[in-house]
Amino acid sequence: MSETTPQFTPLRSVLYMPSSNERALEKAKSIACDGLILDLEDAVAPDAKPAAREAAAAAVGSGEYGRRTVTIRVNGLGTQWHDDDMVAAAQAGPAGVVVPKVNSAEEVKQLVAALEKAGAPDHTRLWAMVETPEAIFGVRELAAADERLAVLVMGTNDLVKELYAEHVPGRAPLLTSLSWSVLAARAAGVAILDGVYNDVKDTDGFLAECTQGAQMGFDGKTLIHPGQVAGANETFAPSARAVEDARGVLEAWEAGKGSGVVTYNGKMVENLHVESAERVLSIHEAITALGGDAG
Repeated sequence: MSETTPQFTPLRSVLYMPSSNERALEKAKSIACDGLILDLEDAVAPDAKPAAREAAAAAVGSGEYGRRTVTIRVNGLGTQWHDDDMVAAAQAGPAGVVVPKVNSAEEVKQLVAALEKAGAPDHTRLWAMVETPEAIFGVRELAAADERLAVLVMGTNDLVKELYAEHVPGRAPLLTSLSWSVLAARAAGVAILDGVYNDVKDTDGFLAECTQGAQMGFDGKTLIHPGQVAGANETFAPSARAVEDARGVLEAWEAGKGSGVVTYNGKMVENLHVESAERVLSIHEAITALGGDAG
């Protein structure tokens, strides 16, 4: 593995869980997802939000979620709950604070300043949800606005609503927005998560959308039901064939140093192939390190 290959944190499956539901928070401790979004926004009724805020902070502080990347989704800028949510989340110190409807680089900077003012530890990063036309038009600047921004999260339900579009197989109305956001994430060097799939009973449709997201370059998918975890974990992990080929490329590269032309399975191997192979193996090794809890 190259010394410059960054440590990889798997985010194949990131599950929304309502922080107002004590049973859901308990169940999340045994679900084999890579990440959790403890929700204070859409999944929580207005009168339940203060208690949910306390429950989410307590869950983060419990240390009972193992290797999962645990985040808290706060209510959006301009809502009556946002400021208190940000303070509570920052002080709880999750891996990330997920903020809905982040529309611009200026808002990213505002949110980072709020986290730092509230005393968020260095490991608590900003996860910005991209779910409006304004955000799509500014996503490149948004993604690169601050080093504390670590993840873009596609809010595809809200984006469909804002576009007056429809949910259709293949997601043709969203492809421009999805592709542009992946480009922005890669240019900025941040992770990006695909949006949710709404029909929890439609396994075939869900898996097809996971495959599409993986092919587009997403790191993983946000989920609304534990039954979706296994499919996302498998789809967003390198296949056995991909791992085998990555090892073969690296072995051929090492063996062929100084010979001028290096080939593997009859195909020329160049630096870009080596870098891709190293990335595949870094993902595979990070997933393997999760052990039996990986799902």
